[in-house]
Amino acid sequence: QVQLVESGGGLVQTGASLRLSCAASGRLFSGYIMGWSRQAPGKEREFVAASNWNGGYTNYADSVKGRFTISRDNDKNMVYLQMNSLKVEDTAVYYCGVGWSDFSMDYWGKGTLVTVSS
Repeated sequence: QVQLVESGGGLVQTGASLRLSCAASGRLFSGYIMGWSRQAPGKEREFVAASNWNGGYTNYADSVKGRFTISRDNDKNMVYLQMNSLKVEDTAVYYCGVGWSDFSMDYWGKGTLVTVSS
């Protein structure tokens, strides 16, 4: 079992930055992909970003490329999502996940809400 706890969400204005954090614990494998997805009100959950264990591989949704950066600290079992130039359409609950595939995570956290106002 793996436990994931997200933090760092909040209310910000358009153009601002936020950094989300995710603390992982439990049975973690070094080969795990760690990543983020989000779900906006009334919409389906969508992939945001993923990283392999050493950051040598990263993948981003087109909508966040150039604005969001995923990073990991394996010593601390943490994964981060630096979000810059936030837009109203980035408003969503953001979830941290771990698994063997970018788009098919095995475990998810409970999420942290990000609200971007104009």
